[in-house]
Amino acid sequence: MKAITLTQYGTGDDLELTEQPRPKVAPGEVLIRVKAAGVNPVDWKLAGGALDSLMETRFPLIPGWDVAGVVEQVGFDVSEFTEGDEVFGYIRKDTAQLGAYAEEVSAHVRMLAPKPASLSWEEAAGMPLAGLTALQCLDRVGVRDGWTVLVHAAAGGVGVLGAQLAVARGARVIGTAGEHNHEFLRGLGIEPVTYGEGLAERVAALAPEGIDAALDFVGGEAVEVSLGLLDDPRRLASIVDPAVAAHGGHYVWVRPDSAQLSELGRLAGEGRLTVPVARVLPLADAAEAWRLSREGRTRGKLVLSVGTG
Repeated sequence: MKAITLTQYGTGDDLELTEQPRPKVAPGEVLIRVKAAGVNPVDWKLAGGALDSLMETRFPLIPGWDVAGVVEQVGFDVSEFTEGDEVFGYIRKDTAQLGAYAEEVSAHVRMLAPKPASLSWEEAAGMPLAGLTALQCLDRVGVRDGWTVLVHAAAGGVGVLGAQLAVARGARVIGTAGEHNHEFLRGLGIEPVTYGEGLAERVAALAPEGIDAALDFVGGEAVEVSLGLLDDPRRLASIVDPAVAAHGGHYVWVRPDSAQLSELGRLAGEGRLTVPVARVLPLADAAEAWRLSREGRTRGKLVLSVGTG
């Protein structure tokens, strides 16, 4: 099978399209014919060695933890899926080696859910990591109906899903973004506010009675500003700044969760959650996708197209 590989820690310039053996299918796993693979910053951070102290990485490394595709083979003990099922998932394994930037990938059933029929392959591949991250942040701080929630980087890959999920729960959402993304956010039911100097004052003007929770998907000033606006630091979650925990907030590292993936799929099917795809590139252009990801200016998700049909 064709796959994008690295032979050692490096940058996107080291990515190669190579021939690799077909993955084995362990008990509890299925083999997926990949249609699309989502691109996330963690992909190039892992490839650069940033997670070396956290998890075992083996080479040649096939990056990618977001996948959408068709079940091609099931493990002997698998009853959750059958051949031909369309699935999507966040397939982070204990050891990083056999990822989604490939024509085929194996994954445990606990990492997968049925693909929403309303989503394209590319949209489905862009949802798992970002959607689960956002959902687990909302759960950690307990976002519910009637709350006012501040979402930092609301037009980004994770933020745009987190903001929509909060709206789906009945919350009023104020989202930070550049002015060029304000109209886009309004179309999703999110009240935009420009980030940068004076952010706290602008949010206070929009919500004079205060905010109930804040979600940090960008870092920088987000934690400090949020703590100044919140009465309870336990209602602050960050995926960027581990120091948030020292203030009583929550540092969130996403976990695979089949039930939560199904929840995301349900909301997408109901039209309450959309996955903005910034750009779709062929598998062979993974290096360009990483370059765009590093720039951090895309609205929504970057996705690699792997299969057709």
